[in-house]
Amino acid sequence: MYKNIIKRILDILLSLIILILFSWLYLILAILVRVNLGRPILFKQARPGKNEKIFNMYKFRSMNDKRDENGNLLPDQDRLTPLGLFLRKTSLDELPELFCILKGDMSFIGPRPLLIEYLPYYTEREKLRHTVRPGLTGLAQASGRNLVDWDKRFELDAQYVEGLSFLMDLKVIFMTIKTVLWHSDQVSEDTGQTEGNFAKIRQERLDRIGRLKEEE
Repeated sequence: MYKNIIKRILDILLSLIILILFSWLYLILAILVRVNLGRPILFKQARPGKNEKIFNMYKFRSMNDKRDENGNLLPDQDRLTPLGLFLRKTSLDELPELFCILKGDMSFIGPRPLLIEYLPYYTEREKLRHTVRPGLTGLAQASGRNLVDWDKRFELDAQYVEGLSFLMDLKVIFMTIKTVLWHSDQVSEDTGQTEGNFAKIRQERLDRIGRLKEEE
């Protein structure tokens, strides 16, 4: 009952309360992003949600559009501004995701939504992460943000889904607060550097899945 009904009710109520109480903060951040980075204020990207349904995830923009002499965008680390770095370290760039929660595409707690192109590279156990709504934070992020390697993150996501409960969600919330405060020098897990690491092991992951299928 908690997983299918109560959790969704709590998501709606909490997101509404936060959006109303902190509307002033959204306005301030929007102005800062507009002045420092220009338009658009929000970064939009398609991500897979529950049952791999694609939705648009929104974040405050943290990088500029600087390009090289050939017109190609510079690497992420060269486009990440001081304001953007602050937003990521404090996770304030994630605040627009509350609209995704209110809409029903996300939840406060759940596996973080990753890129669509990662879908073919998950093992059967790792695919459990898409049987629930993706979260603003999750057990993997609360266990160390981008300090945790990919295999460990996916295993933590699977463990979260298997043990999903109100107490589990409370645990993740307190762990997240602790992680953000103690590891404020680490940027959020959705940085280009972190996702680049995943890209490098795509073929290795695909080969592993192939070997597993051959052993079945």
